[in-house]
Amino acid sequence: MRVTTAFNKLLGLNATFVQAVNFEPGQIIVTVRLARRRLRCPDCTFSTRAIYDHRPKPSKWRHLDVCGQPLVIACSLRRLACPNHGVRIEQVPFARPGTRVTYDFENLVVWCVTSMDRTAATVLCRVAWRTINKIIERVGPATPDLSRIKDLVHIGVDEISWKRGHKYLTLVVNHDTGDVIWGAKDRTAVTLEKFFEALGPDKTAELEAISMDFGAPYAKAARECAPNAAICLDPFHAVAMATKALDETRRDLVAEMKKVDPEAAKTFKRTRYVLLHNPENLSDSQATQLTDIKRYGRGIWRAYQLKEALRSIYADHTLSFDDSRWLLDRWISRAQRSQLPQFIKLAKTLRTRFDEVTNAWFYGITNARNEGTHSAIRTIFARAHGFHTAEAALSIINLCCGPTPIPGPHPTHLQAA
Repeated sequence: MRVTTAFNKLLGLNATFVQAVNFEPGQIIVTVRLARRRLRCPDCTFSTRAIYDHRPKPSKWRHLDVCGQPLVIACSLRRLACPNHGVRIEQVPFARPGTRVTYDFENLVVWCVTSMDRTAATVLCRVAWRTINKIIERVGPATPDLSRIKDLVHIGVDEISWKRGHKYLTLVVNHDTGDVIWGAKDRTAVTLEKFFEALGPDKTAELEAISMDFGAPYAKAARECAPNAAICLDPFHAVAMATKALDETRRDLVAEMKKVDPEAAKTFKRTRYVLLHNPENLSDSQATQLTDIKRYGRGIWRAYQLKEALRSIYADHTLSFDDSRWLLDRWISRAQRSQLPQFIKLAKTLRTRFDEVTNAWFYGITNARNEGTHSAIRTIFARAHGFHTAEAALSIINLCCGPTPIPGPHPTHLQAA
């Protein structure tokens, strides 16, 4: 079997014929010829037999390695006169327009980036990290096509930090599938409004519920752009706010106690862990410390009881929707009479957004799925050692956590077989 015939079968490139194979130091150059006679514009569907001219030098594309040697595909291309875009170089079937790597090599790079750290990917593929970033942005678009998503009724909105210095991304998750369906830079109301604009009025009207945290910008955009969808404030964040109120109350009361009775204040030294964690997870010595807080803590103990009461309401999944609303209403009234400024402030927030808080019980959705997705994304970010642009971060998120399938590392013609 001739070498050209062997490489023709090995590469399996569509509509191409191998003309020559040159084994040069450090690489293998395979010269191919396009089988089709019609020239296709890379920017549209226009095709023609008329040749404008020929490029003086052959174009080259990096392909998959063969026996540890980098393989380069070379092809002499023609140019055509497109009525829509002017003079363009004809499109090839094995690579994207304007790139210098083949589809198969792009698939290998993407698979490596989603499966290993940055250093390993660059060494294995023998390319720079900047090249990998460009490939990621091409294969995994930063903004997926929302028109392909069907039966979208429950979504979750949350932000995640992609870079130090308060650099955030807004992510939208499909609650029914767990996929990240959209993302954009920043975490403002305008950012989320762009999502509803991309989704379109018809699909926006089909949304039933939107889960989010207590941040005001997302709620403002949801009320204006999706008035038919119920806003579901995440229960975890409500309990987290109560935990924060307890910690602030502890610090304030201990600071006041130090001024009056420094010795008594030492009783509450290093009690933060005991107060902020669930009582069933405490050790015997920590449980004894909690008993001392109950005996001498006064305001601190009242704050602890309020935090635990709110946590128990959210933790009891046997409660009906009406019972949960009734218990939360009683908790708010109790917190308003507590004479603890932090809990009075929290009670006011829960009273103002009472329906949005209780909607999470009615629709049974929270931001827990978002938080699980965020854990996976943070692992990806750590493995990649960060990104230079928000677009690159969104592209890798779309590839790993979005509806876009990750291509395999093997040649496409072998996958099809």
